[in-house]
Amino acid sequence: MRPGRRLHQQYIHLVRLAWDLRELGYGSAVALPRDGEPALVFPHAADHLKVRVSTRDGDWFFTWGRGPGRRVRALDAEAARRITEVTR
Repeated sequence: MRPGRRLHQQYIHLVRLAWDLRELGYGSAVALPRDGEPALVFPHAADHLKVRVSTRDGDWFFTWGRGPGRRVRALDAEAARRITEVTR
């Protein structure tokens, strides 16, 4: 996948996640750094959780932090809810 196309796909997934979070009653922001990959900033976590999106073996995943249990498929209908659970 071309780099520009990949960034565009990441952006689309993050905006969809931001909208899903909004429907759950949470605000968020999509950060678009000039020299980096986009991320969703979730200010409801203690350290402003950053959610990134990446592809692995053809599937897109949201990831935050490090370690097991810190990722969910981007197309999972419960992705937004899972992310809010880590902030509790």
